[in-house]
Amino acid sequence: MSSASKRATIYFDPAVHRALRVKAAATDRSLSDLVNEAVRLSLVDDAEDLATFEERGTEPDLSFEDVVKDLKRRGTI
Repeated sequence: MSSASKRATIYFDPAVHRALRVKAAATDRSLSDLVNEAVRLSLVDDAEDLATFEERGTEPDLSFEDVVKDLKRRGTI
């Protein structure tokens, strides 16, 4: 853990906490390392989603009704 790390209190479901402790012991890592990695991966996923939304922002919006009509027209449903 770096000296610039910040401390926070996090409450886990008991089963999740137990699983984290077991994983930490099995991988010789700290709970903090596991949680930081999971949060980092979640933020990367969010950033990718936002980039995709931005890339597709110029695409036309389709209504649910139009999509269903198109599926019927194509014989899919």
